[in-house]
Amino acid sequence: MPVFRLSRRHFVVRAAVALLAIGPWLAPAWATDASIAPPAIRQALQAAWQQHPSYRATEAQLAAARAHLTAAGQPLYNPELELSSDDEGADRTTSAGLNLTLDLSGKRRVRRDAASARVDQVAAEARVHRRDFARQWFTGWADLQTAQQRVRTGERRLALVTRFGELAEKQFAADDISGLERDLAFLARDEAQAEQAQLLAEQADAEARFRVVGGTSEWIAGTALPTDALPTPDPIDGGLETLPDWQAAQAAATAAEREVTVARRNRIADPTIGAYTGRKKYDLGGPTDNVVGVAVTIPLFVRNSYRADVVAAQADADMAQADLQRVQLELETDRRRATNSYAAAVSAWKRWKGSRGTDVERRANLLEKLWREGELSTADYLLQLKQTLDTQLAGAELEARLWRHYADYLAATGQLERWAGLEGTP
Repeated sequence: MPVFRLSRRHFVVRAAVALLAIGPWLAPAWATDASIAPPAIRQALQAAWQQHPSYRATEAQLAAARAHLTAAGQPLYNPELELSSDDEGADRTTSAGLNLTLDLSGKRRVRRDAASARVDQVAAEARVHRRDFARQWFTGWADLQTAQQRVRTGERRLALVTRFGELAEKQFAADDISGLERDLAFLARDEAQAEQAQLLAEQADAEARFRVVGGTSEWIAGTALPTDALPTPDPIDGGLETLPDWQAAQAAATAAEREVTVARRNRIADPTIGAYTGRKKYDLGGPTDNVVGVAVTIPLFVRNSYRADVVAAQADADMAQADLQRVQLELETDRRRATNSYAAAVSAWKRWKGSRGTDVERRANLLEKLWREGELSTADYLLQLKQTLDTQLAGAELEARLWRHYADYLAATGQLERWAGLEGTP
């Protein structure tokens, strides 16, 4: 089948070009350690992350949290300068003084502790954002790979049914088949053309989604990863403390507890101490005296005791603790689900690869041979050819699903950032 072989040679050439482009990095990395992505993939993902708006938003959140921590570490009260002048009939008094409110209850320290917990929370949330971005990037890549493989399979299908239509026309001219069988071949060709248009539209959608998460034209051109080199899932261990979701929830609970302490300290009145000095003049042109004084003022929390603020802060702390327990439960469940799903996808992929029914070229040649020899009718030929190509399309979807499950597995077990090369990056 010349058309089919030409298409296959074209595919082999494209694959060879892609492997030559990334070969120096791809083979050694996967041959020595399958727990990390090839350097070319890591560099592409790092560049996509650092050029994405989500990166700038994350950096701004971290900068804001650190600025709040610096602000919380500053003294609460500034000194006040007081100047006064009083006229009492013929007497006149002028004075200058300084007032300073003292933080005797340690409000500054507890506010700094609360702000420090917020920094830890924002840093953990930044890790969540990076991890989710990496997962979205690989999901977009997997969807694009699926769309490209489906388009290539559609091209094979269109070439096969187009050639079959030409052969059917020749067979009809030679009175070897009926007009109904010839028309059936033409209908199959028209259906393949319509389905190919749909596959091209799906590929355009996949390219657009990949570009949204920073996918570049170089990767869209056809970079492929060795699916057969994916490792099997490791047994589930018990630690969740390394996951950024748990760390963010734990930091939020700690910050909420510290906000309770802040609210309680705010109920303690801070005294203000002032000292002043001046001069008092008696009558016009009369004698003068020096004036020196000390003043202490203490606010009275009578109209507002700030107790409601403590109650609200305690309720927020209780909610944060409950949210931490919810996050822990969800993480345990999600890790088990992701591990089992990935194991099932690996097993399904191995079975699919080992099946003889996935050899499209062999089956297509065999079906055409049987049709030419009259052992298959036109309808049976088209039906079995369709089943063969649908199997190829299903294989592309299975491979994409395998990569999506692998990304979920890495994320659920805390390995995705390390695998993608984002561990320790801003």
